[in-house]
Amino acid sequence: MTVSAPPVGPSDQLEPQATRPSGAARLLRLVPAAVAALSGVLLYVSFPPRTLWWLALPAFALFGWVLRGRGWKAAAGLGYLFGLGFLLPLLVWTGVEVGPGPWLALVAVEAVLVALVGVGVAAVSRLPAWPLWAAALWTAGEAVRARVPFGGFPWGKIAFGQADGVFLPLAAVGGTPVLGFAVVLCGFALYEVVRLVLDRRRTREVSRSAAAIALLGVAVPVLGALAARPLVSDRAEDGTATVAVIQGNVPRLGLEFNAQRRAVLDYHARETERLAARVAAGEVPRPDFVLWPENSSDIDPFAYADAADVTDKAAEAIGAPVSVGGVVEREGKLYNEQILWDPVKGPTQTYDKRQVQPFGEYLPLRSLLGAINKNWTTMVRQDFSRGSKPGVFDIGGTRVGLATCYEAAFDWAVRDTVTHGAQMISVPSNNATFDRSEMTYQQLAMSRVRAVEHSRTVTVPVTSGVSAIIMPDGRITQRTGMFVADSLVQKVPLRSSETPATRLGILPEMALVLIAAGGVGWAVGAGLRGRRAG
Repeated sequence: MTVSAPPVGPSDQLEPQATRPSGAARLLRLVPAAVAALSGVLLYVSFPPRTLWWLALPAFALFGWVLRGRGWKAAAGLGYLFGLGFLLPLLVWTGVEVGPGPWLALVAVEAVLVALVGVGVAAVSRLPAWPLWAAALWTAGEAVRARVPFGGFPWGKIAFGQADGVFLPLAAVGGTPVLGFAVVLCGFALYEVVRLVLDRRRTREVSRSAAAIALLGVAVPVLGALAARPLVSDRAEDGTATVAVIQGNVPRLGLEFNAQRRAVLDYHARETERLAARVAAGEVPRPDFVLWPENSSDIDPFAYADAADVTDKAAEAIGAPVSVGGVVEREGKLYNEQILWDPVKGPTQTYDKRQVQPFGEYLPLRSLLGAINKNWTTMVRQDFSRGSKPGVFDIGGTRVGLATCYEAAFDWAVRDTVTHGAQMISVPSNNATFDRSEMTYQQLAMSRVRAVEHSRTVTVPVTSGVSAIIMPDGRITQRTGMFVADSLVQKVPLRSSETPATRLGILPEMALVLIAAGGVGWAVGAGLRGRRAG
């Protein structure tokens, strides 16, 4: 007897069951994201006040690993995580007195620009010599961040984390763009060397040209830095000057540092008079001139006779010109101004800060922010106006360039003091509003890089510290503590020669941006050709 089975309908057929990824598999998918964020943190740890500059290399090696071969969406996400890991801890000081809102908003915007760099790096990672294109892309990203939005925010340039590193002499070759490019190139190339070694072990084959390029990517930045060492010198070319840096301290920390009328001015005048007593006692040499910090006069000495009188007496006591930082109003406009105060003639020269700080010295989108929350506009009641001329004081034949506080982060603001004849540079600053955060150490590192970049002595007078005297080779020879009254006196070398970085200006950065654009163009073209062929 034959029995025939009934037909099997579609609903009775067995369908393959979709297998859910195991817990371990799901965790593995999170590894690239975790590595991207942690490599950003590693990059942050390489920055001052720590001297772990070399951690930037493994940070970029890991960043290269997570980006290589990724699609643009994944690369954007991983780049954003890298940016958050780096910038969240680096810029935490921006929220010390105003709360986390501005800090988080700033980091969120800046990390978007890092994410775009991540997309570019992933695209060029398929090209020959990809570390070169990728490092140029990072430099291009820094160039954008230094200009937009609201005039830019260059804080976190890789160069500013290298004040203690072997790559520092490259600042004299091509400024912060070349120094940062070399570090990033070395990091990406380091990953490529490791990748090729692992490929060789697995396949027994490796492209000799790829290996040579990767090794050159590691070796050339290091050898270039060693070759650039002769550009770094603290030899006096135009004699010397004895300079005094005054740190008067402030009566209280935070945004209310100047709430007590004339207190900050009195503190700096008092410390100057103490120094005058030490000079009279023969403990220290008489300075040729004295440098006070930004905002060292908390009231306008042109508008208030008592402020002018206090400044006069301090200059007379020390018997030397004093560069005073004040907030000055002219024709209804506010200026962050440095005033050269002669002990006999009074005020003789001025410099108005040109790169004013958004949300600190002026408020972008004021009407929009006020419509959202009126309290936000009270932090900056009146916008500061920008100066228009480079700051170079001629003090008894010594030409002192001025880059006020925030300006030290901007290549152009420091360079044009040197191209206008500065034989040394001063960076008067006020960090009292940032408490005991890492901000002051980050800014001090910038000044060390600027010293090497332009081969100039750099002095950093700060209201509350850390104040310092920096030699043209980037060494700090004297420094103060934080939130103490103190003074520094030293004979420093004056120099007039220009480094290649000073002479070339923006050209190295432009060249690296063009290299980045060429790499992206090549990657896009290769991708389009691949799609057509497929």
